[in-house]
Amino acid sequence: MYQQVPMVEMDGMKLVQSRAILNYIATKHNLYGKDTKERLLIDMYTEGMVDLYDIILHLPLTPPDQKDAKMAQISERTKDRYLPVFEKVLKSHGQDYLVGNKLSKADILLVELLYMIEEVDASLLASFPLLQALKTRVSNLPNVKKFLQPGSQRKPLPTQKMIEEARKVFKF
Repeated sequence: MYQQVPMVEMDGMKLVQSRAILNYIATKHNLYGKDTKERLLIDMYTEGMVDLYDIILHLPLTPPDQKDAKMAQISERTKDRYLPVFEKVLKSHGQDYLVGNKLSKADILLVELLYMIEEVDASLLASFPLLQALKTRVSNLPNVKKFLQPGSQRKPLPTQKMIEEARKVFKF
């Protein structure tokens, strides 16, 4: 459609745009809430996750003289803005998952974000026991557990060597 990736062929269609693909898969597999209210909550939570995800994703591209400031921003936003929201949601309803006490795309995306945070600075998760429990719970689901095994398709944050190679190839 837009001559770009990602593009996924599924159910006889060519799907493009990351969020559209995720929403389609989540809907198809009953991970997108039972009604519009639950879908709204899932969307609000996931959009907040994207905000933090974007900050973390840019860390490897940050010039060396700005890394400390970027890490301080990640730490502040993680501990003071984003993770407290998700911890509070889990605490407020006392259920195992963010929405409707059922696994949703919000839980899966949050666990992926928690892994990214842990790769940057594991201590950032220390004050969030309910999020740590969610991470463990979701990580132990059979298909997720299989996906997280060494050699899986999950990609960690890029290394400095990977960034240097990308800079050469894409000339940025």
